[in-house]
This record gives sequence, C-alpha cells and structure tokens, in this order.
Amino acid sequence: MKDMLETSARLLRLLSLLQTHRDWSGAELSERLGVTTRTVRRDVDRLRELGYPVDATPGAPGYRLGAGSELPPLLLDDDEAVAVAVGLRTAAGGTVEGIEETSVRALAKLERVLPARLRHRVNALQSMTVPMTAAVAPVPPEVLTAIAAACRDHEVLRFDYRSHQGQESRRSAEPHRLVHSGRRWYLVGWDVDKRDWRTYRVDRLSLKTPNGPRFVPREPPAEDLAAYTSRAISSAPYRHQARLTVHAPADVVTAHMPPTVATVEPVDASTCVLLCGSNNLDEIVVYVALMDLAFEAHEPPELVERIAAMASRLQAASDAGSDASGAGEAAGGAAADVAGR
Repeated sequence: MKDMLETSARLLRLLSLLQTHRDWSGAELSERLGVTTRTVRRDVDRLRELGYPVDATPGAPGYRLGAGSELPPLLLDDDEAVAVAVGLRTAAGGTVEGIEETSVRALAKLERVLPARLRHRVNALQSMTVPMTAAVAPVPPEVLTAIAAACRDHEVLRFDYRSHQGQESRRSAEPHRLVHSGRRWYLVGWDVDKRDWRTYRVDRLSLKTPNGPRFVPREPPAEDLAAYTSRAISSAPYRHQARLTVHAPADVVTAHMPPTVATVEPVDASTCVLLCGSNNLDEIVVYVALMDLAFEAHEPPELVERIAAMASRLQAASDAGSDASGAGEAAGGAAADVAGR
C-alpha cells in the first residue's frame, strides 16, 4: 500500500512538471523526482496508459505533454484553481453568446472538487463584487473562433457589415487581430476594397463562407493595437474629434475615460493628451469638465468656442446667484435692524 501511494504521488508530481509546457530530459525529471531514469520511463508509460499524451522529444531522450484526442484531468495549483473559477464565473455573464451555460457547467464541476479554503476565496470575491452590467450585443463563440482561425491562417474574410449609421455593405478584409474592450469584440483588419486598415465591431458582421484566398500578412497599423482600437472606436465614428491637454497623470485620466470613450496618451509624469469624439460638442465639454482637472482644448476650433460660451453662461449664472444671495442677506439685515428698534 505504501509503495502504491508513493507511486501515485510521484505520478502526480511528474504530471505537474509535464504540464509546465516545456521539454524535460529524462535526467532532469529523474533529479526532480529523486528516482532513476528507468523509473521515469515506467512512470511515463503509466501516464500514457491513463490517457495522457506524453510525447518523446527528438534528439536527446526527453518528454513533453502533447495534445490528445480527449481532455485528461488537469492539475492546478491553488492560485490557478482560483483564477479558473473566477474566470468561469465572469464568463457566465460575459459577452460571448452561448458560453454562459457552458461556463456554469464547468464551474459546477470545478467547485465540487475545490478544497474548502479555495472555495472560500472564490466565494468571498464573488460576494464582495457588484457587476455593472450593460446592454451589449453578445457574439456567438463560433464566430470568434472562425475569425481567430482566419487571423492565424492568413485567410481573407468575407462578410456583410452594418455600419455605425446602420448602412449595410459587403466587405472583404485581411484579418489581423481580435480586440476585446471589456464590453464588445472588435476585428482589426486590412479592408481589401478600401485599401486601408479598419476596425469592425464583430457583433455587426455576418460571416460568409468559404473564406477568401490566403494573403501575406502586412505590418500592423500600430504596435499597440489596444490603443489603436481605442482611438478608432472613441473618435473616428463621430462628427467631432477633440484633442485636449489635461494636466494630470495619464492613469488618473484613464480612470475617468474608459477605452471605448477616449484615448489617453501620456506626455510626461503630470500631463497627458486626451483624444475623444462626439456628435455633440457640449457632451465633450461637460464630460471633460466633470473630471475636475485642469485642461486646455486644442481641436477642433469650434470646441474652444463652445467652452468659452459655456463658461460665460456658467459665470453669468454664478454672478446672478451671488447677487441674489447678497440681496437676500441685505434684506435680512434690514429686517433685523427694524426688529431691534
């Protein structure tokens, strides 16, 4: 019995090492497990019999865990188990259509085997978190996987697309990357007909099959695709694109402006440039003013004029309020004088 327990524990330890996604030589595994290389070979054979696809690496004798036809049991450490559980709970209310039920099933399986200490950590995080839900259009997972495969295989995508204004069109694009804003999915790709980079909302496109021909990947439009997508969705679709300098650190301004609303570019430790868009200049003025941070507006010129006009109205309202307050105080003082006589 003792030998059996030691062998089982060693197999689990071996499996944990192989799941680190690297190649291990027989000598390395032997040293880690404190056994001979012959025992390592026998243990590898046992794992294979249990359904784990352990591949032999070419050259010097070595091993790696490969992909099999079925998913064998996984070993997770405490932090990994908590991360997976939290991720599944988040996915249960996420923006991928149809994944909610699957996530709940997977979470139920995981929570049945979680030790009490880990279940407590996951439940504490869940009970102390209040989700801020928003009306978003979920995306079928098969659409995301099809787009991701086309990005990987460098195949042109063909799809019908509905623009921000509701106009329908047939598009062909060389897909580059999927970007998730936290609320929506976007595809960054080279528009074949317009011969330029474009950002498409995935919930607005309807894929056509089969895909188009393979293509040679282009240089991406920006090194930071997240920032590129933020600029595209926060200003490009709108009538007015504003550029302002804000006298505050970029991370402070970013806390006020999510990536779907504006792009924040740091200038130095205490200054940043804010780029945003809107169909109404007053919306920009109010949004920026409510941050309660010093700023200057640069573009467009009409924005500077609107800020001046709004400042004049607010100043006039403030002056009128002060005058009314002063008159009230004077009247109150006069009444007190009369009452004292």
